[in-house]
Amino acid sequence: MSTFWCERAWLGGPDVRAGVLVDIDGERIDSVQTGVPAAPEGAEHLRGLVLPGLANAHSHVFQRALRGATHGGRGSFWSWREQMYALAATLDPGAMLALARATFAEMALAGIAVVGEFHYLHHDPDGNPYAEANAMGEAVIEGAREAGVRITLLDACYLHGGIGVAPDPVQKRFADADAEAWSERVDAFVQGSHVRVGAAIHSVRAVDPRSAAIVAAWAERRSAPLHAHVSEQPAENEACMAAYGQTPSGVLAEAGAVSGRFTAVHATHVSSEDEVLLGEASCFCCLCPTTERDLADGIAPARRLRDAGAIIALGSDSHAMIEPFEEARAVELDERLASGVRGRHGGDELLFAATASGYASVGWPEGGMIRAGALADLVAVDLDGVRLAGVRDRDLIDAVVFAGAAADVTDVIIGGRAVVRGGVHQTLDVARELHDAIGRVSL
Repeated sequence: MSTFWCERAWLGGPDVRAGVLVDIDGERIDSVQTGVPAAPEGAEHLRGLVLPGLANAHSHVFQRALRGATHGGRGSFWSWREQMYALAATLDPGAMLALARATFAEMALAGIAVVGEFHYLHHDPDGNPYAEANAMGEAVIEGAREAGVRITLLDACYLHGGIGVAPDPVQKRFADADAEAWSERVDAFVQGSHVRVGAAIHSVRAVDPRSAAIVAAWAERRSAPLHAHVSEQPAENEACMAAYGQTPSGVLAEAGAVSGRFTAVHATHVSSEDEVLLGEASCFCCLCPTTERDLADGIAPARRLRDAGAIIALGSDSHAMIEPFEEARAVELDERLASGVRGRHGGDELLFAATASGYASVGWPEGGMIRAGALADLVAVDLDGVRLAGVRDRDLIDAVVFAGAAADVTDVIIGGRAVVRGGVHQTLDVARELHDAIGRVSL
């Protein structure tokens, strides 16, 4: 049993509570008391504002190596994709482990306690399975373990280079022979205390409807989360309509993929009918604003999706930056630019998207909240730095969401264990790890 006394803590809703005592038994919160005026003897003191662990519901961890290398010059998502493919062609399990460990540790420094890794880099550069078929996925899982964060490996089925198109040479390492081969390979993963396994349909471009139904059935049998890239680009919608006479959301729904365990990643260019379809299923929509604006993808209709019944989660996707509060506020701020209207998403609603919604999206529904029985994942945010100094208690949630940064995170407790203290990762020199890992790959 361990005990943390929080100067202030967010327990959900718009309010902050003072003097919150959190008792932890193993990896779970045993009890929560409010209004405790001082830390009792033996309790650890968490200063500032304590939040539940933050969730990164959509990550392609290897793309961290692209930061700074792809942001300048003209182009589009499609030209960026060629640069990403060039990076993907260079990685082996050792390089993947180093890059995953370093990037997940950077996430921990930002307050991220759980990550949904949308993993499609499966085979060797020629497309041949490794002797250990899941060597790349296991490297990603091990990287998360060494960084101290929880992970859901969302193993992505990837079969085609486009609708009716064979994979190109780089895409061959993403692709299994068919959905049945994908299923057999993914069945070999073993879940553990820090890892859960879910499924992903890369996109309707890469997975045909029959195969999507097989992946959806696999996830249904295991009550596992199921994610897919959905309507990220107008060209995706156009190709889907031409081939199937439906939008990507419609194709996935007909394949049995759309349910309360489904997460539509991006949903940037969904139709009004798609909004209703996704909302009526109470599915998750994971927005990744820093990547979506970096790639000139567009702005998702977050307010309309929420009004329809969908649940918003957040991800850092390509890791153009790892700033969870920036992902959260961008949902509101980008819509302000597009609509000319302020206040479509409150700070507490955005914080919910960054915590409990994200945990649920990646298959950890017992996390992302500070209450008895929840996972013991806590994040302390400094209120004395230049960004948040002087903010009144009544304004703390809006201040942290709209002005806070990863640099304000001081302490991260995951499963009752301190992973970050005083802004320093407790087992890894994260900057050195990133420098060395990125230095191993060629761009």
